[in-house]
Amino acid sequence: MAILVDARSRVLVQGITGREGAFHTRRMLDAGTDVVAGTTPGKGGQSVEGVPVFDTAAAAVAATGADTSVVFVPARFARDALIEAADAGLATVVCITEGIPVRDMTEAAAHLACRGVTLIGPNCPGVITPGACSAGIMPAQVFVPGGVGLVSRSGTLTYEIVHSLTRAGLGQSTCVGMGGDPVHGVGFVECLELFARDETTAAVVLVGEIGGDDEERAAEHVRDGFPKPVAAYLAGFSAPPGKRMGHAGAIISGSAGTAGAKKAVLEEAGVPVAASPAEVAALVRAALGRA
Repeated sequence: MAILVDARSRVLVQGITGREGAFHTRRMLDAGTDVVAGTTPGKGGQSVEGVPVFDTAAAAVAATGADTSVVFVPARFARDALIEAADAGLATVVCITEGIPVRDMTEAAAHLACRGVTLIGPNCPGVITPGACSAGIMPAQVFVPGGVGLVSRSGTLTYEIVHSLTRAGLGQSTCVGMGGDPVHGVGFVECLELFARDETTAAVVLVGEIGGDDEERAAEHVRDGFPKPVAAYLAGFSAPPGKRMGHAGAIISGSAGTAGAKKAVLEEAGVPVAASPAEVAALVRAALGRA
C-alpha cells in the first residue's frame, strides 16, 4: 500500500510539450510511472516520449482514464489548468508550478476542494511512492521502497534526508512534497491522517521550515494520539525576523513562526527534532527500535 499515488495511478502531464514538462515526463517514465497522456492546447495529436498529447484534460481523461495530473504550466495559466483538471474528473492534482499569485491559488484551491479533488502543491516537487509511481520532479534514484513516510515543505531537503534514510537502510512508503506557499493543498495533518491508515508506513518524518503554522498543527495532531512514531527536521534557525526566505510562506512575523518555537511545540508533543538533516535517520532508527 501507499498514500496518494501507487502503481495503479494513471498520470496526465499538463504542459507536457514545454521544456520542463517534457524533461520530467521522461524521468517519470524512467521511474516506472504509468504516464498515459499529456495536454497542451493546440498540440493535440502530437506525442512526447511516446505519450499521446491532447488539447484538453477532458479529452485526455476520456481517452486514457487518467486519474492523476501533474501540472507544469506557467504561473499565469496555472489557475485555469487546475480548474480544468478538476472539471475533467481527475482525483489527484500535483501542481509543480511556482510563483502562482495568491488570489489565483485561493480560487483554484477552493474549486478543487468543492470538487473533492486532492491537491498537492503548488510550488512543490510532487509525490513519490518508490518503485511504483513518481508524480513530479523528485530524483527517483535516491528513493527505495520501505516503511518510512515523509512530508516536506522543502524539495531539496527532501532529497537530502531521503538519501540519508536510504543509506541507513530505511526505505520509504510515500514521500510528499507539500510545498511552501501559504495557500496549498495537503499538508502535514492530512498526510499524517493518511499515513496512520497505511499498513506499509511504520514511521513518519516531517520536514518543516519557518513561517505559517503547519508544524504547530502537526504537533497538535500527534499529541492527540497519532499511532506511529514521528521525527522531524526544521530549516531556518538562523533566519532573521521579517525577511522572506525562499518560499512565499517562509517568513517570520514577530515571535510567530520561528524555527525555535516550532521545535519547542513538536518536542512537547513527543516528536524529536534533528539538529541536522543527517541526524534524521538516527532518530527514525531509534524510534523503530533499531538503534
